[in-house]
Amino acid sequence: MCGHEEVVNTLLQQVNINPDKPDTPGGRTPLSWAAERGRERVVKILLDQEGANPTTADYQGQTPLLWAAERGHEGVVKILLDQKDVNPTTADDRGRTPLWWAAGGEPEGGEPEGVGKILLGQEDVNPTTKYYTTEYYTCYQSLTPAWRLTGRGREGVVKIFLDQKNVNPTTADDRGRTPLSRAAETGHEKVVKMLLDREDVNSETVDNLGQTPLSLALSGGHDEGVVKILLDQKDVNPSTPDCHGRTPLLWASGRGCEGVVKILLDRKDVNPTTADDQGWTPLLWACEHRYEGVVKILLDQKDVNPNTPDCHGRTPLPWACKHGYEGVVKMLLGHKDVNPTTADDQGCTPLLWACKHGHEGVVKILLGQKDVNPTTADDQGCTPLSWAAGCGHEEVVKILLDKKDVNPTTADDRGRTPLLWASKHGHEGVVKILLDRKDVNPTTAD
Repeated sequence: MCGHEEVVNTLLQQVNINPDKPDTPGGRTPLSWAAERGRERVVKILLDQEGANPTTADYQGQTPLLWAAERGHEGVVKILLDQKDVNPTTADDRGRTPLWWAAGGEPEGGEPEGVGKILLGQEDVNPTTKYYTTEYYTCYQSLTPAWRLTGRGREGVVKIFLDQKNVNPTTADDRGRTPLSRAAETGHEKVVKMLLDREDVNSETVDNLGQTPLSLALSGGHDEGVVKILLDQKDVNPSTPDCHGRTPLLWASGRGCEGVVKILLDRKDVNPTTADDQGWTPLLWACEHRYEGVVKILLDQKDVNPNTPDCHGRTPLPWACKHGYEGVVKMLLGHKDVNPTTADDQGCTPLLWACKHGHEGVVKILLGQKDVNPTTADDQGCTPLSWAAGCGHEEVVKILLDKKDVNPTTADDRGRTPLLWASKHGHEGVVKILLDRKDVNPTTAD
């Protein structure tokens, strides 16, 4: 619908033209399309000359007014509201009203602020009406227009809503998240400031998962802007843990927010060693996600112990080795307190993890450490060579076989040799490498 009035008039003069005939598969009428595109003249032609029905909805229950409101077309919204049959509160099939769409729609050359003002001027429009969505699978949320627009960062519409007497800026959705929580999570600084300027907004409110606006801002990866605003609030606790024990510092470390990590560590009320419910420290989170800058910052803290294990007895080093993060591995090994041979609760050393996942570079780095023994086995008696062979990592197998201490016939607690492991999992390349060794007996059974 490009808005060509003359063409529209010509077509409407044809015999048996039905201006309300819907298209397929969307079930949208010409008026619906004209309203969405903001074609005021075409809308008037269809309504005034042809008597098009302004309330006809498409297959999703969206009326022309809903489409115009979503796209921010003030002129079309006014025209439609002047029609006696048009109800400004009519919702679509999912309960979304024109005001809800105006609050967080996708403007197409229009202004959501203007449409918001127009709709709020209608006596029947309630700015607190909730709508339900099935976002996040089975987790239902009840969202008001105010909640929706704070997530879009539209300051103009937010101000209009906050000026309404019956709008409560602390109303939460079904996950317990308020407009402030939503604005913080999506990183909209101006909206956050606007909400915090109100006396009835609590900057430390928690959602159903125990997350504060500060934690949500950090979980969204927003570095410094919104975080600084929240930390300037006197009632904000920078160490409040969520239901999983994750503090703002843990979130910042796991998201690689170096600036925020520095800000938090400069505060006396932030402990750089606090772990979550799984025993993960800020350092472990940073290592797990390969944020070398954060790793360096944390390792420079005198209170940080790089050997602190999680609930499985695994320190940051084996996690970095598991993922093949060579830079992080080097940084950790460069710390005087890091032990490259520490095993977890299953007896797996950093070298075993690197061999299991085939990270050749990390394997070489570890074998270069004087304390690392390439034959140290886990609690089941599996050596690094057995793990590498069983997982089909040919290059790692070659690296290990070059070490004079490595015996290619060493069996685990159940009598399985590296050759048996490789054969069992069909790794022909590894089998060939092992059989090329004179000391490997292909007839050895477990």
